[in-house]
Amino acid sequence: MQVVVSDKGQITLPQALRRQLGIEPGSRLEIDLMSDGSLRVRALTRGAEGLAGLLHRPGAPAMSLEAMDEGIAAAVAERDARSRQVAGE
Repeated sequence: MQVVVSDKGQITLPQALRRQLGIEPGSRLEIDLMSDGSLRVRALTRGAEGLAGLLHRPGAPAMSLEAMDEGIAAAVAERDARSRQVAGE
């Protein structure tokens, strides 16, 4: 996949890639220079400050820790599958 670098040094990620990786405006990416001269780009997860109020649902019953663990495992598996699909594995 090729992208063009603007005069300001910016690149635009194709929409399909942004969707697959869950990259939205304001998302943070980490870019590493590899020993072979290639770049590795990783979408970072939100920090703890972005979690405030995330689970609060007025009037909804409390969720068990087991249910939370299952939801987290499913989300991690989905993200892993998306990243493998993007990487062509």
